[in-house]
Amino acid sequence: MKGSLALVLHAHLPFVRHPDQPDFLEEDWLYEAILECYLPLLGTLERIADEKVQARLTLSLSPTLLAMLADELLMDRCGARLARLCELADKEVRRTASDPVFSGLARFYQSSFEQLRSQFQDRYRRNLIRPLAALETEGVVELITSTATHGFLPLLRTVPGAVWAQLAIGIGHFRDVFGRVPNGIWLPECGYYPGLDRMIVAAGARYCFLEADGMLNASPAPLYGVHAPVYTTTGVAAFGRDPSCSQEVWSATAGFPGDPAYRDFYRDLGWEAEDEYIRPYVQPTGARKAVGIKYFRITGATDEKQPYQPEEARGQALAHARAFLDSRDLQFAALAKAMEDRSPLVVAPYDAELFGHWWYEGPIFLDAVLRGAAKRSRFQLRTPSDFLRENPENQVASPSLSSWGEGGYAAVWLSPANDWIYPHLHRCAQLMVALAADFPQSDGWCRRALNQAARELLLAQASDWAFILKTGSMREYAEQRTRDHIGRFLQLERQCRADRIDARFLSETEKRDNLFPELDYRVYAAKLQEPVPVL
Repeated sequence: MKGSLALVLHAHLPFVRHPDQPDFLEEDWLYEAILECYLPLLGTLERIADEKVQARLTLSLSPTLLAMLADELLMDRCGARLARLCELADKEVRRTASDPVFSGLARFYQSSFEQLRSQFQDRYRRNLIRPLAALETEGVVELITSTATHGFLPLLRTVPGAVWAQLAIGIGHFRDVFGRVPNGIWLPECGYYPGLDRMIVAAGARYCFLEADGMLNASPAPLYGVHAPVYTTTGVAAFGRDPSCSQEVWSATAGFPGDPAYRDFYRDLGWEAEDEYIRPYVQPTGARKAVGIKYFRITGATDEKQPYQPEEARGQALAHARAFLDSRDLQFAALAKAMEDRSPLVVAPYDAELFGHWWYEGPIFLDAVLRGAAKRSRFQLRTPSDFLRENPENQVASPSLSSWGEGGYAAVWLSPANDWIYPHLHRCAQLMVALAADFPQSDGWCRRALNQAARELLLAQASDWAFILKTGSMREYAEQRTRDHIGRFLQLERQCRADRIDARFLSETEKRDNLFPELDYRVYAAKLQEPVPVL
């Protein structure tokens, strides 16, 4: 029996939208991801589809990312950023014309940005959701989703209504965008706790992904470890992450992206060019930022870097793809001996933004893996839905509390650096549940205020803020976002209670935080004790 390799990419960014400021630094997170990851990924998958390569990939799209990709303001700004990069690349070609080392690289970036502009503006008309849906129709990808704003569910469970709203709104938004309920859901940060499966199945999803610890510490212990799914007692299929695949790709020391031939992420023209020259392409204040033109390769653990050589890096990406596939061959051969009675499964999940943004050559690697896997005899590419359809009988077990990240549990999202946020989030969730119960019917300004209060709560719950507070990067922004959303929620809650809606404040808040137009605050009034199907 052939083994099954499930490649899973989770595409997610926090909702960052500042309409009152024409150039906002943190909005670059989206534009960089579009230009360096999502567009190259779409191009790769479309070529796979056009050439009829037998490839399958699971792609998780978070609701906040979908909301930003559908936002005309943000897509216009992304187009403007791409136009500026094309202009800068043209200037770099002229500036380096007599430089035998960097002139070729400047032309490389000029060509790359022009291709991206043609893809974004001409081919897609600034709409990345439509080609994603087409790829699913072609059978190359299975699209799934995550919770509404990527809230870390184990730390929201104090108020069950908050967990339910994250699940129901996230799945509902996917349904509104793509016209169907997704089969699977990506639990933010792979955060799981016993009993969560009950809400997952009630929300309509059939499967989820767990960190290896959640599977290996399940009760009873899974017979096949992480190499077969388990059903929870409510019928949700849980798929465990394979650690060896992650080590090869993610490890800072042993992983592929650290190879000396690859492009250095941190050496960027935006930090190194002369002030007057680079000023139109960085922050309006003149403060520096990355612009995406990077002339050096990793080289090694030294400040002295060698010039980047795209063809050499491409060759190394192809070699690493073969090494990855060879490792899977050896892994499946060993698993076949240990699992003689059934087909083994290896689940390899990654953040999508790794491929292209953090690891510039990642799309080349991914393309080669998808093509190469189609020629391997020991395994085939499958999505979780494919695997469950072909292997409907699986062990029943109860996974343990777990997450990915340091330690395999919630340590990253609950630490001295960020623990102060949770009493506020829990109190606001309690108030939101009470609002939904006390206002079973509303209309006009009151209904708008209640819906916007729910949006502000959801945005405050995003796991991204706790993660940033823990790591220390952009700490001030993460703290301000948390405080701002909580503050706006409390203002709206008081206005609803007093029946005194500040129309100007509400309108400005709706304009700023405009995601999930279909949201209905009464999701927080759901009866969570109703029975669900039991296996």
